[in-house]
Amino acid sequence: MSIMRNRQPVHRPKRIRKASVQRKNLQIATFEGIPATIFQVLLQGQFLTGFLLYLGATSSQIGFVLALTTLVNIGQIGVAFLIQKLPSRKWAMVTFVALHRILWSSTGLVPFIFPKEYWVIAFIALYTTAFIANTAGSVLWSSVISDLVPPKVRGRYFGIRNTFLNALGSLVMYGGGIVLDRYPGGHGFLILYIVVWIFSTANIIVYLFYPDVPFEKSEENKFLPMLKKPLHDTLFMKSTLFLAGWLLLQNLVVPLYSYVMLQLLNINYQTMSLLNVSQTVFMMASFYVWGNLNAKYSNKRLLLWTLPIIAVSSLIWGLLSVLPMLVVLFAAHIVFGVGVGGFNQLAFNFIIGDTPKKERPMYMAVYAALTGISSFFGPLIGGKIYEWIEDWPHWIQVFGTQLVVGLLMIVLAATLGRKILKDA
Repeated sequence: MSIMRNRQPVHRPKRIRKASVQRKNLQIATFEGIPATIFQVLLQGQFLTGFLLYLGATSSQIGFVLALTTLVNIGQIGVAFLIQKLPSRKWAMVTFVALHRILWSSTGLVPFIFPKEYWVIAFIALYTTAFIANTAGSVLWSSVISDLVPPKVRGRYFGIRNTFLNALGSLVMYGGGIVLDRYPGGHGFLILYIVVWIFSTANIIVYLFYPDVPFEKSEENKFLPMLKKPLHDTLFMKSTLFLAGWLLLQNLVVPLYSYVMLQLLNINYQTMSLLNVSQTVFMMASFYVWGNLNAKYSNKRLLLWTLPIIAVSSLIWGLLSVLPMLVVLFAAHIVFGVGVGGFNQLAFNFIIGDTPKKERPMYMAVYAALTGISSFFGPLIGGKIYEWIEDWPHWIQVFGTQLVVGLLMIVLAATLGRKILKDA
């Protein structure tokens, strides 16, 4: 018996300890997402559009604000190089995340600090500065989380995390809609911002518990050679440029759905919340389906499959001419949820799974920069289009743009999409 005891594996405690540390790290990453989801849901989408309308913003100004978050992604290229010089990613991440949270939450103070004629300008200034800080924070977080989550459990972990956080986001979205309907105007937004201030602070605190995981740095120590790695990767660049073009088309209309529903269809916040909740629920359900398909098919092939689904969601808006409004809007949101859920999940997997680990920060930065430029011009052009067609027939303003964009997306997916997003 003593001999058998002496032959027990000496490495087992170490494996158990390593598994325990990994589990703890994944729990921290999940808990961090809870306050992040709560305050972000209340500061974006329909609530962002509603608050801008309350401040007196025009459709083009709303389009500009919606586009800003993606334009600043260009800065991620510089950040991806600079983080190679950092002795610690954690504290740089905490610093930039905290700046983003504080500045974004501060937009709620605009009506209390500035004269009314400067409300929109002050909001844009704070919002822009916040997302410049977020440019650095998001590169650092993506780099840390890709090292934190083991490749073997990455798909399952992100599927569970995304499902849980989206479910939470749906509840928060619905609750926020009820608040704004019950307390219209400044009173309702003040209540939302109080919740935002609480949970943005909590989010910063949870970030302090992130581990400072080891960083496998690039083999290049100069900027241009490091940048050339993804730029000379032909398959990566073709896919990225195609997806950037796709997002340009998609963002001509999707970010402005809230504007159309609030201003042109006079839908209340509670109904809009239900529409967005339905979109989120079907997006969550799609995570499981896309995840299972991803075990059989490549990220690029499945990305191609998501494109016609997103296009159809835009075309469905045309049914407003013959079917009840809410039936059509629920159908459009549900189909879009299924398509965009797969698109976002597979695009993320494509970046962190199909790229070299040592060069991953620069790959992620190049992808974010190129798609960010296209996503910037999408809402900007879309906002201008709605200004140009202000005096056109009502049906063109409500769903005419969606029909044109949907048809263009179908053509793009069937031609370039089939060529570029095929398995190598």
